[in-house]
Amino acid sequence: MIFETGIVVSNEQGSLWVETIQRTACDTCIAEKGCGQSLLSKLTGKTNRIRVLLGDYAAESIELGQSVTIGIPENVIVKGSLLVYMLPILMAVLGAWLLGSGLKSMEQDLFSILGATVGLFLGGLLVKIRSNQTYRDPKLNPVLSGTSLNYSQPVNALTVI
Repeated sequence: MIFETGIVVSNEQGSLWVETIQRTACDTCIAEKGCGQSLLSKLTGKTNRIRVLLGDYAAESIELGQSVTIGIPENVIVKGSLLVYMLPILMAVLGAWLLGSGLKSMEQDLFSILGATVGLFLGGLLVKIRSNQTYRDPKLNPVLSGTSLNYSQPVNALTVI
């Protein structure tokens, strides 16, 4: 399980939106002090908002601005990355091969492009369908692992998603 700390920015029914600070490879790089990329990433201070399931916690016990710890299983990250990146690409290659094979050269190119486009779209659609199926599954989503009593920063209600 990978754990991350963040700040609650919104409370929905059955889930939270948690803002975490985006980390870069610069944090572990030996050339951090002499690199312009490191300085640029520190100046921009990018953040991510993640939808987190409540798990064993009650929604009433969590407040906006509260610091929380979320847990994400490692296998979810690997399988999710493979699904999101590989399935559309494989479907595009398959579509190009199916529609482009067995035709003359000019027609083959056009039908290969059409097949790749249709395959890419269908791959994205399959990813979206799978995402909708696993929307509430605690085994496949980030889950609230802990809370702290102190509030690290105030949250403006106007900045909530």
